[in-house]
Amino acid sequence: MRKIKNESWLDDRDAWLESIMDEYGERLTKLVYNYVKDWSLAEDIVQDVFITCYKHYEKTNEIISFKAWIYRLAINKSKDVLKSSAFRNVVMNAGLFAFFTSKDLVPEKDVVKRSEEEFLSRCVLSLPVKYREVITLYYYEECSIEEMKGMLGLNPNTIKTRLNRGRNKLKNMMERWGYDGE
Repeated sequence: MRKIKNESWLDDRDAWLESIMDEYGERLTKLVYNYVKDWSLAEDIVQDVFITCYKHYEKTNEIISFKAWIYRLAINKSKDVLKSSAFRNVVMNAGLFAFFTSKDLVPEKDVVKRSEEEFLSRCVLSLPVKYREVITLYYYEECSIEEMKGMLGLNPNTIKTRLNRGRNKLKNMMERWGYDGE
């Protein structure tokens, strides 16, 4: 049986896709969830992002920052879904970063920590998208201002302003809802 000329290339493409899915899958899903507030929808969007990556495999060497490119792709697809009329008719559920809890804490501390994280998640989710996205990218994804510039297509000063305003809104919201920070 004759081997197809591009078979090893397809193996490389599949291995590459698997490696980026392992590296970015969970982080992208959490990022997309931050926009759409629905875990299964976030998984669908991320799957669509990976399909786009697979289709653009040949062009990956032209991409300056792959992380910025794939995050930008996920953000744009999330925003497209948010703009769609079908999405607007769906009732959203809350609970952003319930996945960040540590299993090593004693039960009492675990309950308090989980409660604080859920409260913070609700507050972050209630921010307008322009503040929520920079807060999430900066604090949860640990992206630099320069990386966010590439992902969001914004001026670094705009990003800094949104971070500052987002932090202030978050602080005011938490104080208004009775969180004392202790």
